Amino acid sequence: MAASESYPEDLLYNAEHDWARIDGDEALLGITWYATDSLGELVHFEPPAVGAAVTRGSSYGEVESVKAVSELIAPLSGEVLEVNATVVGAPETVNEDPYGQGWLIRIRLSDPAEREQLLAIDAYRAVLADA
Repeated sequence: MAASESYPEDLLYNAEHDWARIDGDEALLGITWYATDSLGELVHFEPPAVGAAVTRGSSYGEVESVKAVSELIAPLSGEVLEVNATVVGAPETVNEDPYGQGWLIRIRLSDPAEREQLLAIDAYRAVLADA
């Protein structure tokens, strides 16, 4: 079952509908409810390898839905520490719980100052209003 529309206030967002939950020098990354709603049911997640570098503003993997394939755009730069194996095996988890069990990767930040480039909830809502 798809999650209800929500955008947690404790997260930071990019205009490409990805989110980051920063904890010290690490961050969980995922896609927003808007992204999952636009894509429809996810059927495949192509993650980066553990140890790979991701760069803010660049693709770090793909999600495939019944409608389309979409690149994932990293909101922050860093080294991949973990890939969510649950989502690899059951991509629909992202549709059901995009901000909880549906996170995609965990990274160690290479440039913590990049967080200043991300959007707080009010700025992200303005992006959604223009979508």
